[in-house]
Amino acid sequence: MSAKIYAMTCGRLVGRLKDMIEGEDGQVALPIPSYLIEHPKGRAVFDTGMHPQCRTDAAGRMGASVARIFGFEQYGPEDDVKSRLESIDRDPGRVDFIVNSHLHFDHAGGNELVPNATVVVQKREWQAAQDPELAAKVGFFRADFDHGHPVRQVDGEHDLFGDGSVVCIPTYGHTPGHQSLKVRTEAGEIVITGDACYFCRTLRERRLPRFVYDREQMLASLDRLEALERGGARLFFGHDPEFWKDVPQAPVPVF
Repeated sequence: MSAKIYAMTCGRLVGRLKDMIEGEDGQVALPIPSYLIEHPKGRAVFDTGMHPQCRTDAAGRMGASVARIFGFEQYGPEDDVKSRLESIDRDPGRVDFIVNSHLHFDHAGGNELVPNATVVVQKREWQAAQDPELAAKVGFFRADFDHGHPVRQVDGEHDLFGDGSVVCIPTYGHTPGHQSLKVRTEAGEIVITGDACYFCRTLRERRLPRFVYDREQMLASLDRLEALERGGARLFFGHDPEFWKDVPQAPVPVF
């Protein structure tokens, strides 16, 4: 079997380029992607973007020191994942799975808006989020992911629908349990990298973000992504504005 993927832009986050890639400066407007995957056995959303509170009270949600790093002026009232799904006539209440690449606020902040899904997350990521000291160190906020969803903690690769078409692949390093998603479509294989690879240049030049939980693991994850690309997969990078401008947006499938 194969699946269809729909890309949704859940606003943009203005940040410092030096935080995203070594040796750069200035500001950058980072697209915040979410993906709808439709499979004969169900629907999944890969990452859920930011919570609407980030638009009105970012400091109240994540603390003043973190909120000061980012600008939310390009996160509009229709940019949350619920609005994006409804704009293509998909009911957020009928999504079966939320696959979180990791639990940062711009990837799990919209989990609350997809209320009936099972959250699929790497076990080591979930366990890190339960440790207050480690969670604070890596930038996890309980308000993003603690909403009573059933949680499926997976360890390594995980076949979401049991037929090899949608597979979580561990790409640790950015956070303790980051994962990417490999999807087989009629037009070929896609790997959604999440923050394992912010930009195309991250992969080509091995210039990492400023804030990394484990540099060696992240470099090893880049090696794995590069091997998948050499094997014919098309990589969808985490927050690359140049790459994202050419990605078809829902309701048009990416392939």
